[in-house]
Amino acid sequence: GKAKRDPALGELDIVGQATLAIGDDVQGYLEFGRPMAALYIGGMGAKGKNFYNDLARRYGWEKEAEEIQELYLAGKKDEAAAKVPRELLEKMSLIGSEGHVRERLSAMKESGITTLNVNPIAGDHKGRIALIEKVRELAADA
Repeated sequence: GKAKRDPALGELDIVGQATLAIGDDVQGYLEFGRPMAALYIGGMGAKGKNFYNDLARRYGWEKEAEEIQELYLAGKKDEAAAKVPRELLEKMSLIGSEGHVRERLSAMKESGITTLNVNPIAGDHKGRIALIEKVRELAADA
């Protein structure tokens, strides 16, 4: 699609979004993404017509995507959320050690992302600002 884009429109901006927490003790924050991932994979659209379910399948989680959708559409949202693979949550976020976040930023850049929208998780405003400054620094090096 990008090749067919009218050059008069200028450069295409590709926005990526991720939850952000940097540190050696932040892995528990991955759980915050579980219900939202289940909603998107399981409940956005009809069975057989869900972009996010199709995407999870293309990423290699065919069985899990099917289970999540079946459970979610049956009203079993907590059970659907429990089926979201931890590895998928890790790859959809910027939650982890500085090295992990740096690796994810490189992967995002390589995939074509030009603008990053983050949701920083910290105890206060000052902590959120510090995370944004840190990810900006890491992204400049990616």
